[in-house]
Amino acid sequence: MRSPQGINRRQFAARLAALAPFPALLRAQETVYSCPMDPDVRSNQPGVCKRCGMKLVSGVPDQVEYHLDLTTTPRAIKAGEPVKLEFAVHDPYKDRQVTAFQTVHEKLYHMYVVSQDMKFFLHDHPVYQPDGSFDYTIKFPQGGMYRILSDFYPDGATPQLIAKTVLVPGPAPAPIQIAKDYSAKSAENMQVSFWTDPVQPIAAFTTQLHFKLDPADGFEKWLGAWGHMLVASDDLVDMIHTHPFIADGGPEVQFDVTFPRARGYRVWVQFQRKGVVNLAHFDVPVTELG
Repeated sequence: MRSPQGINRRQFAARLAALAPFPALLRAQETVYSCPMDPDVRSNQPGVCKRCGMKLVSGVPDQVEYHLDLTTTPRAIKAGEPVKLEFAVHDPYKDRQVTAFQTVHEKLYHMYVVSQDMKFFLHDHPVYQPDGSFDYTIKFPQGGMYRILSDFYPDGATPQLIAKTVLVPGPAPAPIQIAKDYSAKSAENMQVSFWTDPVQPIAAFTTQLHFKLDPADGFEKWLGAWGHMLVASDDLVDMIHTHPFIADGGPEVQFDVTFPRARGYRVWVQFQRKGVVNLAHFDVPVTELG
């Protein structure tokens, strides 16, 4: 490279040496860290997601859905009697069973169970087995359809949310009719108030779901987050598991949710205060834009 006119070789070499750190700095800034669960949370530095607490990683793999097999023992399920659920995860490439998982919110596997009348709700954690599967024993309280949402993170992949259906023989409950219910709820050791912005949620647009906790003293993280939420449509087609968008340990907590369709949705929230997990639910009718 020739030196520009008016600058001797020594001066030109000095200027090149001064610029030497900049290419390395630019290469370092090309590494972007993001949250596998909330990809919009990004940083140039390693760390944890400010929203859900997961470790930020570079080079997040493409989102590919893994296969989930659910078997029951006994196969003939009876309401009110114990049944073992067995979950086996397989990769989408060669259908090999997955045995390595990342810990998410202090657990390897999160499971939500909701009955078709939405009166039965369960958030718990199946147990990892030596062969890589997960087991959980449950009693379904009555006949009808149950939706089971599994939340897990295969090593080397992205977090997975997969819903399965279990049908329990017996008289099924009547279909649920969702009407607006934003009334404050008295949970285990706190009262939970609720409102939305906008007041009327619209399908396919982000809605802010606001909660106020009273009392808030002793409010603490549970499973690594300031709160956990499950949103389900009245036909149990849409199921969303999410965590607070804004929370700092104070009495007000905000979740952001995009409701997929114009339907009725039930929202379950869980907050921990003084070691006690509180559960409350609210009903949100969602309309079309227009």
